[in-house]
Amino acid sequence: MGTTTEPTGRSLVIDDIGSLITSDPELGRGPLGIVEHASVVIVDDVVVAVGAAGAIADERIDAGGACVLPGFVDSHTHLVFAGDRAAEFTARMAGEPYDGGGIRVTTDATRAASTAELDRLLRLRLAEAHRAGTTTIEIKSGYGLNVADEVRSLEIARAHTSESTFLGAHLLPAEFEGRADDYVEVVCDEMLRRAAPHARWVDAFCETGAFDADQCRAVLDAGRAAGLGLRLHGNQLGHGPGVQLAVECGCASVDHCTYLSDDDVEALAASSTVATFLPATDFSTRQPYPDARRVLDAGATVAIASNCNPGSSYTTSMSFCIALAVRDMHMTIDEAVAAVTTGGAAALQRSDVGRLSPGSAGHAVILDAPSHHHLAYRPGVPLIRRTVGPLGAGGP
Repeated sequence: MGTTTEPTGRSLVIDDIGSLITSDPELGRGPLGIVEHASVVIVDDVVVAVGAAGAIADERIDAGGACVLPGFVDSHTHLVFAGDRAAEFTARMAGEPYDGGGIRVTTDATRAASTAELDRLLRLRLAEAHRAGTTTIEIKSGYGLNVADEVRSLEIARAHTSESTFLGAHLLPAEFEGRADDYVEVVCDEMLRRAAPHARWVDAFCETGAFDADQCRAVLDAGRAAGLGLRLHGNQLGHGPGVQLAVECGCASVDHCTYLSDDDVEALAASSTVATFLPATDFSTRQPYPDARRVLDAGATVAIASNCNPGSSYTTSMSFCIALAVRDMHMTIDEAVAAVTTGGAAALQRSDVGRLSPGSAGHAVILDAPSHHHLAYRPGVPLIRRTVGPLGAGGP
């Protein structure tokens, strides 16, 4: 076996792979395209060959019979922030409900922080995510909530990833209390105009206590007119219009999806909108876990992301999210691994990441385990031996 493209520069081979997850069914067994006793050759950060162990290259990484899989694609994070909300988390574990109001605490801390400090904190979080196997990451603004700080957040994010998202419609800032429509007007006008050059996506929080369907539709329509792709937070705290709005507007992804009606599931299955689950958020907020089985069985595309943020999901571990999805969301291990690779790529409308096949990005995770099953079988154990490939800019 062996599919190749023409090499152009210095080559790297990951060799003696016991079990290779290619995410390409044409290359191997099952939906994950599993190849046993394999090698992957990479040139200039692009996979040029997948085949039997023993391939030759300028540089060699010996997997020692371990499992290798594509680098994780984390399609939903809020990594540009200052401060933490450990006290809020502690109170929640003692029984206080989550309502999203703590976003304002992070907004105050983020506004007060220097640009250099925000960039330093982001670099630390990105390094942590990379050690945990993430090689492609989306980063939202949303803790500035004024024109200057939203633009600043996006400038910082865009320096590290092409997948930057404008989330001015995250929560109503204190200075606009009681004037949500006025704030949405600012978001759709000056804030968007200045933010758009630094973003690939626009997003909004469609939820009771945040913004209603009409306000979110206005933000999405304005973002589309500015040339941005569309994303949406929806159905996190209860049943609501978020999923239906996302499908109606043609969003690439609707994220959270904790509360789904039968109509929501049907709408997702009939659309190209990805249902992105954020199980670490449900863990941290004590919300019920969504039943991903319903969505998968209906035929919808599913992703899993970390939602790393200081209030409701302060983790960069996609392995942890996999374990939660398998344990509490009725997903198989294969489905959960697909959701953090090809699923995350679909949520970002990317075909170059989330797989290890000729022409894809040469981003890989080498486990300290013989198979991907150990990601759920051994929860909490640091099984990522090595992450191959950068976590940074690239892509569209």
